[in-house]
Parts: sequence; structure tokens; C-alpha cells
Amino acid sequence: MLRGFTTITYFVDDVRAARRWYADMLGVEPYFERPDPDDPAYVEFRVGDYQHELGLIDSRYAPHDTATGPAGAVQYWHVDDVRASYARLLSLGAREHEAPVDREAGWVTASVVDPFGNIVGLMYSPHYLEVLGR
Repeated sequence: MLRGFTTITYFVDDVRAARRWYADMLGVEPYFERPDPDDPAYVEFRVGDYQHELGLIDSRYAPHDTATGPAGAVQYWHVDDVRASYARLLSLGAREHEAPVDREAGWVTASVVDPFGNIVGLMYSPHYLEVLGR
């Protein structure tokens, strides 16, 4: 039934500011912007080994109230060094959600809240690397 992660969407109040922050953090510009780059309601980046999609959408289009703070599911992104990635995100203005935690069998997790109220999970996943190596 579930074949794999395709797109995660974060709701933001200021799409232009979020686009700048994520472009700086990711080191790439969005490949898709609508309705136009000067007044975007939605922007999308392709990220990582599998070119997963990260979308930023204006909070006006959220099917729920986004003003109550970070909540809900945490999408974890594989990173090679959780502590370094976590520190970098904090230096870019994110705030701590969960400090790095060493888990069993080599897994490491952490999460931050971006400047727009979205939770960004970081994970060192031996399984991800195993699948990537196949």
C-alpha cells in the first residue's frame, strides 16, 4: 500500500521568507513555484538521494489551524551527521524540539522547529543507507 515518501508539505505564513530560509539551509533553490516567484503561494524543492519533494505552502490554504504551535507527525530526513546538522539548523534560526538522541543499533534522531513553526526531524538511519547501497 505505502510505496515510499514522496512529498512533505510545511505550512508557512511567509512563503518568501521560508523559501529563502530553506534555500539557504538546503543549498538549492526551489524547482517549482506557483503562481509566480514574486508572489508564491507554494514552492517546492527536490532534496536528497531520491529527490524527495519538500513543499512550502501559504498557511491560508491549510485545512487546519496552524497558529497553535508545532504539532503532529514528524518527518525525519536522513543525514550523515545528526549533531552537525542539528547545530547548523539551530545556527540558521531553528529552535530545539528534541536534542540529538542515540538510539539502539546506530540510529540517532533529533528535531528542530523551523522559524515558521514546522517540525523538521533529522535521523541517521542505518536502514536508509542499506537501501541506498542496493
